[in-house]
Amino acid sequence: MVFGSIISSPRASLSLHQALHLANVYLENARKENDPGVALVLCHDTEMSLSQVKRSAKHTQDETMRAEIATIYIELGELLDIQGQRNEAQVFYKKSEKWGGRVLELGRPTHPFRPISLVSSSKGPHFTADTSTDEPLPPSLSPYKQGSTTAKMPRNIFPRNMRPPGIVFNPPEPDTRLNDTRQLACCLGLLKASYELDDILDPAARNWLNATKLEQDEKERLEALASDVIRAFKRDEIKDGKSVTEVVFLAPVLDSDDFRYLVKEFYTGIEQSALLDVHQLEGLAQLIQGADPGYLDSDDLVKVLVLLSTRLRETHQQSTAHLYRLTIAVSHVLDAMADANVKGLNREKIHEPLSSYLDELKGSPDPYLVYQAAYAYQALLCVPDDESLWQGALRRTGKVIQSVSGLVSSVKSLDLYRFLEELGNIQKGLAEATEIARVVKAGYDGAVSLTEGGRGFFYCLKENLNFSRKCAWYTALRGADILIGDGQFVEFRKLVCEAPCRHDPAFLWGVCQRLGEIAANSMWDTETRQSAIEFIVEIYRNDAAWGDQANVKQWIVSILMQLSSMPGSEMQFAETQLQGLEKCGDAKMQALYRACHDKGPGLHPLKVGLPEIGSPSLLDRVQERPLVEGSLRQLRRQRLKRRGSVVYIPPQAKASLQARDEARFPLMEKVDEFLASDQMVFLLLGDSGAGKSTFNREFECHLWQSYKKTGAIPLYINLPAIDKPEYDIIAKQLRKNEFTEPQIRELKLHRKFILICDGYDESQQTHNLYTRNRLNQPGEWKAKMVISCRSEYLGVDYRDRFQPGDRNRQSDSVLFQEAVIAPFSMSQVQDYITQYVSVYRPLWEIDDYKNALDLIPSLKELVKNPFLMSLSLEVMPRMIDSGQDLSTTHITRTALYDQFIEHWLERGKKRLGEKNLTSQARAAFEGLIDEGFTRNGIDYLKKLSIAIYREQGGQPIVSYSRYKDENTWKASFFSRDEEKQLLREACPLIRNGNQHRFIHRSLLEYGVALAIFDPQDLKERIVSESSSVLRTSTLSVVGSNGHDLAEEAVIIERGHDLDSPLAWRSFMNEPSVLQFLEERVQQEPMFKRLLLEYLEHSKHDRKWRIAAANAITVLVRAGVQFIGADLRGIQVPSADLSFGMFDSAHFQEADLSNVDFRGAWLREANMSQAQMTGVQFGELPFLEQDSAVTVCVYSPDGMTITVGCNSGKMCVYSTLSWERLWMLEGHRDSVKSIVYSLSSDRIASSGVDRTVRLWNILTGVCIHVMNGHDDWIWNVAYSPQEDQVVSVSSDMTMKLWDVETGDCRHIWIGHTGDVVDVLYSPKGNQIASSGCDCTIRLWDTQSGKCRHVLRGHENVVQSLAYSPQGDKVASASYDHTVRLWNVSTGACHHTFSGHTGLVNSVVYSPNGDQVASCSADGSVRLWDINTGMCLHTLLGHNDSATKVVYSPKGELVASAGNDKTVRVWDSETGACRRTLTGHSSTILSVVFSPKGDQIASGSPDKTVRLWDVGGGTSQHISSGHASSVRMVKCSPKGDRIASCSDDGTVRLWNIETGVCSQVLRGDRNTASCLAYSPQGNQIATGSYNGIVRLWNAETGECSHTLGGHSEEVNDIVYSPHKDMFVSSSRDRTVRLWDAKSGACRHTLTEHDWVVSGVVILPNGSQVVSRSWDRTVRIWDAETGACNHNLIGHNMSVRDIAHSPQGEQLASVSQDTTVRVWDVATGECCLILIGHNVPVHSIAYSPRGGQVTSGGEGGSLRVWDLEARTCLWILVGHNDAVNRIVYSSRDLVVSASNDKSVRIWDVTSGQCRAMIQGLQGCVNDVAWIKASSVNYLVIGCSDGMVGMWKVKVDKEGCHTSLHWVTTKGELTVKVATIQDVQGLSQLNKQLLIQRGAIGEPIDRLREASKKLTTMASVASKFKTLSDRVVEEPVFKNNTLVKELEQKFWQAKELDQKAQQARDSFFQDMMAAVVKNIPRSE
Repeated sequence: MVFGSIISSPRASLSLHQALHLANVYLENARKENDPGVALVLCHDTEMSLSQVKRSAKHTQDETMRAEIATIYIELGELLDIQGQRNEAQVFYKKSEKWGGRVLELGRPTHPFRPISLVSSSKGPHFTADTSTDEPLPPSLSPYKQGSTTAKMPRNIFPRNMRPPGIVFNPPEPDTRLNDTRQLACCLGLLKASYELDDILDPAARNWLNATKLEQDEKERLEALASDVIRAFKRDEIKDGKSVTEVVFLAPVLDSDDFRYLVKEFYTGIEQSALLDVHQLEGLAQLIQGADPGYLDSDDLVKVLVLLSTRLRETHQQSTAHLYRLTIAVSHVLDAMADANVKGLNREKIHEPLSSYLDELKGSPDPYLVYQAAYAYQALLCVPDDESLWQGALRRTGKVIQSVSGLVSSVKSLDLYRFLEELGNIQKGLAEATEIARVVKAGYDGAVSLTEGGRGFFYCLKENLNFSRKCAWYTALRGADILIGDGQFVEFRKLVCEAPCRHDPAFLWGVCQRLGEIAANSMWDTETRQSAIEFIVEIYRNDAAWGDQANVKQWIVSILMQLSSMPGSEMQFAETQLQGLEKCGDAKMQALYRACHDKGPGLHPLKVGLPEIGSPSLLDRVQERPLVEGSLRQLRRQRLKRRGSVVYIPPQAKASLQARDEARFPLMEKVDEFLASDQMVFLLLGDSGAGKSTFNREFECHLWQSYKKTGAIPLYINLPAIDKPEYDIIAKQLRKNEFTEPQIRELKLHRKFILICDGYDESQQTHNLYTRNRLNQPGEWKAKMVISCRSEYLGVDYRDRFQPGDRNRQSDSVLFQEAVIAPFSMSQVQDYITQYVSVYRPLWEIDDYKNALDLIPSLKELVKNPFLMSLSLEVMPRMIDSGQDLSTTHITRTALYDQFIEHWLERGKKRLGEKNLTSQARAAFEGLIDEGFTRNGIDYLKKLSIAIYREQGGQPIVSYSRYKDENTWKASFFSRDEEKQLLREACPLIRNGNQHRFIHRSLLEYGVALAIFDPQDLKERIVSESSSVLRTSTLSVVGSNGHDLAEEAVIIERGHDLDSPLAWRSFMNEPSVLQFLEERVQQEPMFKRLLLEYLEHSKHDRKWRIAAANAITVLVRAGVQFIGADLRGIQVPSADLSFGMFDSAHFQEADLSNVDFRGAWLREANMSQAQMTGVQFGELPFLEQDSAVTVCVYSPDGMTITVGCNSGKMCVYSTLSWERLWMLEGHRDSVKSIVYSLSSDRIASSGVDRTVRLWNILTGVCIHVMNGHDDWIWNVAYSPQEDQVVSVSSDMTMKLWDVETGDCRHIWIGHTGDVVDVLYSPKGNQIASSGCDCTIRLWDTQSGKCRHVLRGHENVVQSLAYSPQGDKVASASYDHTVRLWNVSTGACHHTFSGHTGLVNSVVYSPNGDQVASCSADGSVRLWDINTGMCLHTLLGHNDSATKVVYSPKGELVASAGNDKTVRVWDSETGACRRTLTGHSSTILSVVFSPKGDQIASGSPDKTVRLWDVGGGTSQHISSGHASSVRMVKCSPKGDRIASCSDDGTVRLWNIETGVCSQVLRGDRNTASCLAYSPQGNQIATGSYNGIVRLWNAETGECSHTLGGHSEEVNDIVYSPHKDMFVSSSRDRTVRLWDAKSGACRHTLTEHDWVVSGVVILPNGSQVVSRSWDRTVRIWDAETGACNHNLIGHNMSVRDIAHSPQGEQLASVSQDTTVRVWDVATGECCLILIGHNVPVHSIAYSPRGGQVTSGGEGGSLRVWDLEARTCLWILVGHNDAVNRIVYSSRDLVVSASNDKSVRIWDVTSGQCRAMIQGLQGCVNDVAWIKASSVNYLVIGCSDGMVGMWKVKVDKEGCHTSLHWVTTKGELTVKVATIQDVQGLSQLNKQLLIQRGAIGEPIDRLREASKKLTTMASVASKFKTLSDRVVEEPVFKNNTLVKELEQKFWQAKELDQKAQQARDSFFQDMMAAVVKNIPRSE
């Protein structure tokens, strides 16, 4: 109704106040409107109403009116901002400023502590108003009922509004000590203000504010001081009133975190104190009263309220003073909850108990307490389940009170008119329910009689205070608080005078209390304080307006008496007024006064003013701490300045070393996530030069740029520069940064750090720096750590060096994260080039660099390394000549370093030449130039590098002090000698104080590698030697061999150089140095000869053994193959020969101790009498059984392993020696399950024979045979308590067996199908079973009851796994899903879907955060148990995956499959770490050893294979194919071999060295075929998915990807004369392609079945295809027309060949025939019959008169085409012949599935040579004719590609291996190990199994054999002796004596072990002695 009347009123007729009110109405409705369009219209109406107001108020000086107009404009702007009308909003903000709208919005303490005011006093009062100017609204607009009584108040009482009182603000200077906490609060209050304050601040405050806003450091210092004050308050055990006052004063300017921290501290103090802490109670109340919006949420307030309610109940019997203060605190909390619109207060637990407590206080004799309880009760009624009237009133008036005394108070005035209207509505509602204020004997007579009766004046107050319903007086008092807080006393007076509830005694009581507190507060001005006193007196005097209630009168007298007793002139005014009241009124009124006066001032004094802050204050104590921010700012400036202008490309990273390069993420984002997480250590890995240090420095700058005072401090630590960084690393770095000891202590106590530790590998650390420095331990440094290390520096278990705590604890494992910097992508390379050219302006432009990258094949791989990228860009302009053919240019890493060093030194020479040198320095400089400055610089670099390695072990930083080190080696390089200074300045060194280092670690490694072999140095010496040879040799010698003689002389001389680093330091652990050296070997034949000389020297002189070990390591890494090499007597201990090629090498009497032979090819090598102590092969011998292996299990202690077989036998092996301890016989059929007891001394087994057997593993005795099942027993489980065994069977039952008696305790029936899996929960209180009925059942082990039946699977539940905590169980089913169940409720938490085949196995990770499953679809999946998401899908098995298992630490997953492989995966990244091959059948069982260092797998191939998990991690990466090689081809140029494989790659091999120069990767599909173009510049490949790709043969780039075929492409051939090639496919088509454009010219589609191959005739005009449809077709290459369809074969055609001239075709078929066809006519000329098996291959002789065919039987037939007869039947192969090739000399080469190649003489029919002993079937062979020697290239099914030399002479045909590639598998077939010394028994067994021959020397063979058994006996003896009486099997005293005798024999053998040199025996004895109980 009101709204409608306003709308209908013409605006022009409205007065100023009416128009302003109308504008407010429009604004309020706009604020409520949900429709944006309507809201915008209402905003327009608001503006129109304001136009009327502005015309009337344009010249008014009424500050109240102007402020109201400004407020409406601000709110309009805010509304438009919300609607997205930013421009219009800015217009209204500017209009607001014109009306004085820029008003200070500073927070202030709550009443009675008045707000802080920093406003210049010259500005005058904030508002002015006078009641005489108030104009009532027209009746239609009046907000309250006309005619209602209004109390009158004299005009001199509160005549104007006043600014809230403030304190004097003295702006502090930056970085100076603050005077007190008030000054700190003022500073932070100013900085926190959201509006511009220029117009209202005095000049000093304005200048300070403007300056501080620009100085971020000063702002952060002030904020840090506030935080430190709060922390100091926390540390005080006793918190007195002064310290509480100080933090409460500071609270309104704190940030949210510190504020909540302070509230928590008060809360805890009150909660934990035995007696009520009044100071903290009041502090908490004031904090809540002054909280900023959003600082405390509803939950916080409820929590505090619950605490106070509890204390209220506990304090109920204590003093009323405590109750009074508690009640006040409760009131403040409830006020805040009402303000915050808290709803849903728990009525039963909070609302009703608190209501009853407050209601009980009504009976208190203390009237003040009664009133406060009533107030609190009213506040409680406003925190209901629904919106309160108070909230509604404020919301509808447009004033949502976010906080009554919030930090930032609203500048908008309370809409008094609407507020009064709402009060009237509330009052009206209450009046309908009950009478408002029924006064009981309120008159003076009544008051006196009450006093005489002893009841007191306040009795009537208690009668009128309501404790059961809402009252308007509470709402009115809340509004009064707002107005007083804003200094709006005019509005306050109006509210009190016009409030409908003003006669309510409770309202008057509250008003008088507030007036008294205003009068008592000395921070208000005198006029305001006196007005408050006069207001009180007026209420007392004017009975007509305020009533004559005695309780109010007494309260007024009490207030005045308190005021009059206070000091100050204003309080004398109170005394005067009090005296005036004594004579006021008639006799009754005077009598009332005397009665009130006699009562005294009351028990509870008014709270007034600001309490005193203690001295020394908390701030004083905080400021006594050492200043650190200044030093931190200086450090920040230094570190940011050091960065300078650099080229920086944000690096990408991957999750681990094994992750694919494609799985990248931005590294900086990942590290930022780490900082925001709870993780503590971030390990950053990368190759040398990958950019780790660059990123670390950029990351440091990133942190410093975002650094905020009191935030975490970034601290860059160059680890090699810190002495013993494992101790006190942070303090040491801070000292280097010149922090004082007090500062360091201060930082340790109060600050957090982000440590950026660079160069873990360079510091040669092995310690865990995080744990050694005790970071984040109590009393220690608080820090997160980012630490970098080169990848090649780390071993297998490198995470133990970095991870906080224990890796096996889930809580610790989540604290660690790692990432590996990925190589540059090509887009990053392009970005780097662009930045580099822009920053450095080199000679080349961007296009020059890009052109070089495109054309130089080797460069593209190098520049993926950031450091090599920078070197390349710097030196390429000088390395490459203008016009040089870039496609033939080869650039290596070493060549880049060579050029870089020369370029650096030349630039240094130029810089020194331009420098103003002293005369001595100039002379030295010129001398160096004369001698060759660059060579001198290189010599300096080499000598320094050698010295660093020799003197410091390679530690890269040299600290030099002139006085301390002048007589040490350091002086030779860092003294003040002019030449040394000049060379030092020219070399790539950097200096930091007294520390010197190379600009990059790799330069040090390059320097030492260059010192080992410098090509330039050697060439200079050769020239010198050549001159000598010329002078001393005869003409004939010099003319032909002078230079060679000189080389030989130099090599011989260098060969005796024991000063070479190779001779005195092992570089096995320096992969970067080895890489430089291996490149030198590949580039410099002289260096290769030099290294070979070291090997020769070692044969005769022991002192060359280190040099020889280094030499052969480098040679092997460089790809040098020692095929048939004479290595007799070489001494190479500890050499790394892994993956080396030593076919037929001679190692007799060599010292091979501790050599790493992992993955080496030692076929037919002779190692007789060699010393092989400690040699490593990376593998273990397999365990051979008599039948198929069904299960293998490690004991929990890892000492034994038990294998179950299909025959029913079980074998127990010792894991120390791998000798068999027992053969357990008893089962009559296949063993299906074996399980150990936890103590490892017993096993239970079950099988097809329907029995469960219990065995003693120490004696091999069967303890019990448990019969009862009626069908196969699939599984058995041992209880954790070791007292029970449970079995499950196909008879649909479960049986529980007693271990001691063998009796059946329970038979559980419930499953309705075969029960296939069973297991105990970790605690042993539950059993889970699953079966073919698709259910899982959970059984209670005590009661035997089935607790839950878990339904959900739709097929057999094959596998179960309990979580480590036992709260969940995972199930794997044939329905393709895995499910996760809650064992308590039986509920299904997750269903893991994703597998497309039967799920065979499921297992939990050790820490319980993952589940792994494997499936018949060949995949392994890792699932997150919390989210149910699939973390990784592990693809690799090409057949069903049968088993999956986690390693004990959970970092690895092993899976086994029907593809005969075991694959080891990284559980974090999903990367495949290893593929373990060796089984010849499917794998049924796979397990990790308890230590996690071995894997055992069992197979029907009758073996258990043992794999070393740590093996295969060498940095030597095998270049061989990972799967079967399908085809090999030689390039037309004769320099390369190309091979394609099922592993999806095509590899290009150097024909001379066998080095893989390119790897062509298309996709994961098999590369099925390939062909070279006639020019050799292009390669075409086909794949299983039908894709054809064209590759640049030089660069390896894929130029075209051609789609068209829909199935496997099985053959490709190029036309000899045209730019065309042809492909055939299983999709029954042949396609003709343009070799340049990749366009498909023709698709030939007339075959009816698979097209299996194609050829192109020599003239290129016709294409011939063969098919499984039994036909051969001849096609026109130009038109695609079919010229002839050759029909005759009655089965599929397997191969075709054309004659040399192309006039004939020969074809072979499954029908066993060979047919010869005429190409011109398509007629069959000849049918050759003789094969009786299918024929697979055929080849024409070079002359065309013969063909040779081969088939499945292994025989070949040579046919004379003219005579039409079979010349020869070549017999020798015993399996199918896959490929036949003719040589140029009447020789035929055949490749067969029998793993051999044979060379036949077709003139005699004899086999001239044979290559056998290969590891796989030979799929393809190529013959290569060279000038002096011929070669055979072979591709095998095991992935091998090899080349053999073939020499044909009069004596016959001879073959020798030239080179071969492998997959890194150990090959020792027919290797001789006769009389080898020191070979361990395990290694001997391994070598014998792999085909080695001979018998090593075994000095203590018999003793070792005895010891094998004793190893397990000794460790169990004590247990046996304890149990001997209890167990029936041990009651045989003879057995006990025998065990005891063996036990003592083991001790005697310990003494012999000390004298023995047999390594196996020593290892065995060490294990036994370790297990011997000391007490024995």
